[in-house]
Amino acid sequence: MNNIIVTFQRFLKNKNTVTIIGVVAVIGILYWGYNAQINNAVTPVRNIPVAVDTIQPRTKITKDMIEYVDVAPVVLSDNVIRVASQVIGKYSNYNTVIPQGSMFYQDTLVTEEELPDSAFTQVGKNEVVYNFPVTMDSTYGNSIFPGNKIDIYMKATTDAGQIMVGKLVENIKVLAVKDKDGRHVFENTEEARTPSMLIFGVDPEINILLRKASYMDDFDVELFPVPHGQEVDESGETQVSTQYLKDFINANTVVIDQSTDTNTNNNSGNNTNTQEQAGA
Repeated sequence: MNNIIVTFQRFLKNKNTVTIIGVVAVIGILYWGYNAQINNAVTPVRNIPVAVDTIQPRTKITKDMIEYVDVAPVVLSDNVIRVASQVIGKYSNYNTVIPQGSMFYQDTLVTEEELPDSAFTQVGKNEVVYNFPVTMDSTYGNSIFPGNKIDIYMKATTDAGQIMVGKLVENIKVLAVKDKDGRHVFENTEEARTPSMLIFGVDPEINILLRKASYMDDFDVELFPVPHGQEVDESGETQVSTQYLKDFINANTVVIDQSTDTNTNNNSGNNTNTQEQAGA
């Protein structure tokens, strides 16, 4: 027995033996760790919600739109929603189509209160929204898309019976194309919608100019959009193109001086205060 112990002690004191044991131990640890990582990566996570069919933008998610699959952890990012209760009742975002079989992601779903109108979110700080009526014909067979730049042309009849046509406003960026029910024409890939209005933002002066022109029925005024060609100067600002048309509109409509109204209201208020003080 003692001989066995002595032999074992000598075996352990041998440098080569210690090296071999160390190498074997390291290999064993690496092998065990590698297998553990592989198992963790391939062992599926159960009951991940996915879309049964393609879900269009602005659609409320119901339980019948969801089915469940097992997914390998390696393809599950932190943005994936793993619990159906966090999907049901939410809406697909305004700019999102969720494909059939796709998982649901945090940034593709919003609550009803968070659902924005994509047109209004793009209106400039000092601009107002303008709703420009169109038809299938005036949009060149539904060929004007959000993001396109257009010009607004004007046709009118003068007092002398002459017809004039010219560019009134240029470089307007279309923010949305909607149908008569206010739905975005191009957001749904499964439904054909007829354009009824172009939504864009303009400064208040151009807004008033377009509004005036749209009411000038006595002069047979017509406004119609004309899209730019392929080469578009994106840096170009929206502006009145033809001073003659602007002058024609203003000459045949009433100009309201808002500063005068403000002064009048202030003077009226001052007069009222003066009378009250006198009565007191």
